[in-house]
Amino acid sequence: MQIEVIIENTGERRMVEQGIELSELASQVSHHCKYPVLCALVNNKIKMMSYRVFKPKSIRFVDITHRQGYRIYITSLCFLLYKAVRDCYPKAVLTVDHWMVSGFFCKIKPVEEGYELPSQLEIVRTVRNRMVELTHQNLPFISKSMLVSDAIKLIENEPIPATRRLLQGLTQLYIEMFFLGGTPHKWATRLVPSTGVLEQWDLRSFANGYLLQCPDPQMPEKLDLYQEAPKLFNIFQEHHNWAELLHVPTIDDLNEEVRNHRENHLIQVSEALHEKKYASIADMIDQRRDKVRMVLLAGPSSSGKTTSCRRLAVQLSVLGFDVKQLSLDDYFLPRDKTPKQPNGDYDFEAIEALDIPLLNEQLQQMFDGKEVKIPTYDFKKGEPFFSGKTIQLKKESILIVEGIHALNPKLTAEIDDELKFKVYVSALTQIALDEQNIIRSNDNRLIRRIVRDNNFRGYSALATLQRWPSVRHGEHKHIFPYQENADVMFNSALLYELGILRPFVEPLLKMVPQSAEEYAESTRLLSMLELIEPIQTKHIPPTSILREFLGESSFEY
Repeated sequence: MQIEVIIENTGERRMVEQGIELSELASQVSHHCKYPVLCALVNNKIKMMSYRVFKPKSIRFVDITHRQGYRIYITSLCFLLYKAVRDCYPKAVLTVDHWMVSGFFCKIKPVEEGYELPSQLEIVRTVRNRMVELTHQNLPFISKSMLVSDAIKLIENEPIPATRRLLQGLTQLYIEMFFLGGTPHKWATRLVPSTGVLEQWDLRSFANGYLLQCPDPQMPEKLDLYQEAPKLFNIFQEHHNWAELLHVPTIDDLNEEVRNHRENHLIQVSEALHEKKYASIADMIDQRRDKVRMVLLAGPSSSGKTTSCRRLAVQLSVLGFDVKQLSLDDYFLPRDKTPKQPNGDYDFEAIEALDIPLLNEQLQQMFDGKEVKIPTYDFKKGEPFFSGKTIQLKKESILIVEGIHALNPKLTAEIDDELKFKVYVSALTQIALDEQNIIRSNDNRLIRRIVRDNNFRGYSALATLQRWPSVRHGEHKHIFPYQENADVMFNSALLYELGILRPFVEPLLKMVPQSAEEYAESTRLLSMLELIEPIQTKHIPPTSILREFLGESSFEY
């Protein structure tokens, strides 16, 4: 019996045998994928290439350049590394701590007291060689649906207690488990067809652990450019240690706090940590009081820059500063002078979209003590205007300049560097699903943005998801390259926040239609969120970063 399928890559309609496997279908049709096909969107649901088609479907084959393809590629790399560590050192376990600039920072630890591992260099050599062997064997990644109770028994002897506890907390009857060469695990996404397609990666020693380097999604034949990012690494490690200290390194630990009604204490401690950090940054600025006249504050989308400006301003006021604030959004060029992307859309993420000469001229005037008329940008008309707003700096004044380009040297090139103090803000998520499944910081920020866009801009989740790839492209091009220029980094992520955001974002994600390609992303986020116990908002203070996205903040935005 034959059924009709639509190959979205080419628009072709084809009659195929019922029950055909996606891998076989991919070999029969033209799909225009430049690199090996890793998975497919079947009616906009992510499916592995072993999936069989029994009914008419719309199918888009995906390679590593697609965001879903890249995600399953790097997840499969983690499984490959986990398998290699288990094979080489059965009494050790891999933990994935967080994402760095070009890959995952990992640790390999003994699971038995008294067991000593060899040197880092020896571990790297042995594990890397095993990973190469596994890729040459081209082993399949196997998916199997099974009873949750059977899955729990299956991983009883695996050194992944957080995964086991997470499965024990599930309410569903069946779950999808994954296997590589007989080694079982539960992963947050589906996986590539086999180890043979994992061609680009490297494993190297890094600090007190290891870096699993991943390919560049835009040029998959090359590894993502390795970059030293000591400040980013240190802030990740600081908050990783803090999560361990509070006993909430994983989602199951957070859920346990909620089930035992201890979430209020976690909220209070997390918010106190933020306040202490703002105070510490203000003290650092105060120590350079004789020189610093301006604080430049930057960060990617939904990192909480605006609230950070307000809270830092309060702490600086406590120290006797007269704080003035300036938003780079008011220095956008008129629409007819805004640069455009290759597809013709306005490129609002580019630094060239700002009136840099005017900004530098006015900053110099301010530092000379002059009263300056500040522009206000009308986003509806696409042009700046002068509303009568002015800024004049006194001897005790300090100016906070906030915007995504604040750390780019081009922005304030005409201003003496000694006058500047630079702050980078981002939500560097430190709570993980389990020992190997981290929650990427950009997922945390995306969830924040979906909630905020709906609350304050009237955008649907679909609209935000459609815009997100462009936002991420702009971040990689215009923000992340300058993050290490910061004098200090501030992590705006809160250990408890996904429990707070879940009830707000879930109904929005469920409204994304299956006819949209973004349906795959919405279902992925929903699958992650359903693992998290919801938390009520009543204990969140009005000064919290989260109020920037939820509303009811005591700050004016």
